[in-house]
Amino acid sequence: MIYILMGVSGSGKTTVGQLLASRLHCGFHDADEFHSAANKDKMHAGIPLTDEDRWPWLAAMRAAIDAAIAERRPHVFTCSALRQVYRDRLTPPDGGVTFVYMKGDAETIGGRLSVRTDHFFNPALLQSQFQTLEEPRDALVLDIRRSPDELVQDILDRCPPTC
Repeated sequence: MIYILMGVSGSGKTTVGQLLASRLHCGFHDADEFHSAANKDKMHAGIPLTDEDRWPWLAAMRAAIDAAIAERRPHVFTCSALRQVYRDRLTPPDGGVTFVYMKGDAETIGGRLSVRTDHFFNPALLQSQFQTLEEPRDALVLDIRRSPDELVQDILDRCPPTC
């Protein structure tokens, strides 16, 4: 089982993803690990990424997903995966991926981003992320106003590693 926690920057993907991986005693990868330095520089400067910027990043993530599936163990990834076409590129033909949508409103997430100091993402990009976002039709949807522990338990209750 591969979990991909998705949503806009500041939605809590990394916090909840790391906690989920810890509870499952499995691997964890944050999408930021797969971004090129050029992508990170663009985002830091407040320049939205284009699809051309994203394709190599998504391909690198997909390779890691395929490797995790080959290991036959649960693995947790985080990725904004804002559009359906991005989620399609991350999903192997045989499936095995569960998307978990970390859903929140711009006010809540903007407040989180305004106090975050340890990340390259420029909070000015939040609006462009919401404009790009295509809410998934086939994902677990979580309300990010709940605590990380509650969110992880909800994931495990609704879609345990064998689902």
